[in-house]
Amino acid sequence: MSRLHRPTGQEDHFQGSRDAPLLLVEFGDYQCPYCGRAYGEVKRLQEALGDRMALVFRNFPLTQAHPLALQAAEAAEAAGAQGRFWEMHDLLFENQDALELPVLLSHAEGLELDVDRFRKDLASHRYEERIRRDFMDGVRSGVNGTPTFFINGHRHDGDFSTASLLAAMTGGLGASR
Repeated sequence: MSRLHRPTGQEDHFQGSRDAPLLLVEFGDYQCPYCGRAYGEVKRLQEALGDRMALVFRNFPLTQAHPLALQAAEAAEAAGAQGRFWEMHDLLFENQDALELPVLLSHAEGLELDVDRFRKDLASHRYEERIRRDFMDGVRSGVNGTPTFFINGHRHDGDFSTASLLAAMTGGLGASR
């Protein structure tokens, strides 16, 4: 079983308590249809586990198959720099069919971001290195497609249904980080 190469840290985007006993790390691609389906499953998992679970999302844009994935990841990171990562993350997955720049700028405006700063961050590819680091950490951790999940540092090789993830998180692996 593969292990997470780089442990989670301050630079990661956490949803939930950093001290939660169950930690799910997702390597995902905003344009990947499987990640889009997994998004809903993870939301249901979060509802089921509540404050016992934390979620970390790491970027793994598969740019050859998904030409807008990198730009979408940059948009999430640029929103994150303004304290709105998870809101942008959700908008990107909920609107996977529209990841072009005008739509991303509209999302930024809707989230009340500093749109000029957001636009400049995208134009300068300010967060591309961070995304590349996530991607390489994924490769080193054995990620070869999206979505790929790690539960408390161990790769989950089952499907990404809520039931499968819930069983894996509460059935043994969830005991320690």
